[in-house]
Amino acid sequence: MFFRDKAMIFKRSIFMNLTTEFIRNIHNSFGPQGDQWLANLPGLLDEAASKWGLVLGEPLLLSYNYVCAATRLDGCDVVLKLGVPNREFCSQLNALRLFNGDGCARLLEADDQHFMFLLERLRPGEMLVSVEDDEKRTHIACEVMSHLWRPAPQGADFIQLVDWFAEFKKLRARFTGGFVPFPEKLVQRAEALIPQLFAQASPTRLIHGDFHHFNVLSSERGWLAIDPKGVIGPPEYECGPLLINPMPLLANMPDAPAITRRRIAILSERLGFPRERIRDWGFCHAMLSAWWDLAEDNTGGDYSLACAEILARA
Repeated sequence: MFFRDKAMIFKRSIFMNLTTEFIRNIHNSFGPQGDQWLANLPGLLDEAASKWGLVLGEPLLLSYNYVCAATRLDGCDVVLKLGVPNREFCSQLNALRLFNGDGCARLLEADDQHFMFLLERLRPGEMLVSVEDDEKRTHIACEVMSHLWRPAPQGADFIQLVDWFAEFKKLRARFTGGFVPFPEKLVQRAEALIPQLFAQASPTRLIHGDFHHFNVLSSERGWLAIDPKGVIGPPEYECGPLLINPMPLLANMPDAPAITRRRIAILSERLGFPRERIRDWGFCHAMLSAWWDLAEDNTGGDYSLACAEILARA
């Protein structure tokens, strides 16, 4: 039970169009703090509407933050985003400030205390996945990436990629007797590659951190990224999420191995990284993603493991 008063959460869910999945995500990820944030959400929305002169519209795709369309009193269409107080939300906000609309949606207003901010609404807002030609959309992705990356800033609070991959060590620690629920050959390959990749990597940069076909949208200013995580790490890693997307379509395509090899070739040519390093970062990201599926959602990570198999042979 996410709230003691089930009638209360049901009423609020209907009012804000919260899905059962969204409520479960918030509870599973943030526990009692998330439950309290959901209870406070109506008041936070009122605060945002009053603070920035907004007429709030329907929520957009909800996962771990509340995001909705809104219109300012001057008629300007915007996007409002609110999140449970956490480091990742701070990292995203700091990244948006540094990117300053160059390669991504522009930050318009922010309230750090209440963990909410306002973004420009991208029009027409078609996702990169809508481009049917995979080579064309891979070239578009390279162009957006190259506009986003910045020298690694000092002093600000950002996610560190090395911390993400440190979590992969918990896989064996969670299971006893040497057994892990993933194919042993894939686990061993990832365990060997991860320290090598960090040792051989290019200098760290501020990167998006979750760059894929659903986080790049068309706009009047060209193709732009949305929802940056704000990660400090080797820029080669940015290719990883792209290589296992669009999820869940890629792994089921009969020509997925050929698509993957062609993507790696384009990424290498456009970004200047060795093909093998792009492939290996993609593989290690797929394995990390499988671990996250298991650790956070208690699923088997089947899709990510299928992508890891493809990348291991690319």
